Amino acid sequence: FIDNIDPDQINVLLNALDLKKTLVNVITKSGSTAETMSAYMIVKEKMEKLLGAEYRKNFVAITDAYTGVLRQLSEQEGYKAFVIPENVGGRFSIFSPVGLVPLALLGIDIDELLGGVRAMDEHCKNPNIHENIAAQNALIHYLLDKKGKNITVMMPYSGKLRYISDWFVELWAESLGKEYDLDGNVVHTGQTPVRAVGATDQHSQIQLYNEGPNDKIINFIRVKEFDTELKIPHIFEYTGIGYLCDKTINNLINAEADATRVALTDYRRPNVTITMPKVNAYYIGQLMYMLEMQTAIAGGLYNINAFDQPGVEQAKNYTYALMGRIGYEESARELREKMDAATV
Repeated sequence: FIDNIDPDQINVLLNALDLKKTLVNVITKSGSTAETMSAYMIVKEKMEKLLGAEYRKNFVAITDAYTGVLRQLSEQEGYKAFVIPENVGGRFSIFSPVGLVPLALLGIDIDELLGGVRAMDEHCKNPNIHENIAAQNALIHYLLDKKGKNITVMMPYSGKLRYISDWFVELWAESLGKEYDLDGNVVHTGQTPVRAVGATDQHSQIQLYNEGPNDKIINFIRVKEFDTELKIPHIFEYTGIGYLCDKTINNLINAEADATRVALTDYRRPNVTITMPKVNAYYIGQLMYMLEMQTAIAGGLYNINAFDQPGVEQAKNYTYALMGRIGYEESARELREKMDAATV
């Protein structure tokens, strides 16, 4: 994945890949995202030099059905193209072709994934909040935010789930961080999401969470059954680590999760635990859809639009101006004046 426009990162990846055998999947709904399209242009030129006219077979596009630069280019170039539904924004698009095409290519069972989504969708239709975990967690976060807990930490105790934290950070921040409510009032809503992973970040963050400012809610994700079991051998039993003999790493990581949760509670730090039976496509579908529903419901509680991102557009427009996009000349002049004033 070229997930950032760091030139060193891109060059290292392109130098490591056999581009002749690489399928390039270009994803942008508008087709105007500068990061995505600049990377596409670089890879396209390299592919064309290597493969000639045959390079087109190595490209797939996922974009808007009718409009945008990538739609235009995919038709012009003859790429296979998948459609992002019109009413689905980027951070909610994991269950559209944006997420499903790459997952299918990686061998993930997307039928199982969507089965989990459907099951959670039925669960989240329940109007009884005591039986609707998305509504419960949305309300918990909303009420605690009103009591000064304006930071939310996502901390799965599973290496496989570490990137759930990354995805949740964008979902929560971009959806709920809004200046205006639906009535036009200035409200400046939104909790600040923080990514973490257990048990690693017990050693880097929990000291702060237990004894630092009481301004956070911690979300644990605990896995009941791991795919494999790893036993700790019966050695050094005569030492201070003898208590670990014949236990499993599976026991240890869940003991760490439970101990951290209870310790936080002892310090009167609010926390929530989401328990997954195991990490597979079905339960990942349930988890991610639940978090999407939780976000949408929280938007309703805050009385804001959880599906737009006006605060992102200003920086995009400034980028267009600095890079010389036609129509942004006046913005470029004003921006340079502001930058010059800031450096005096």
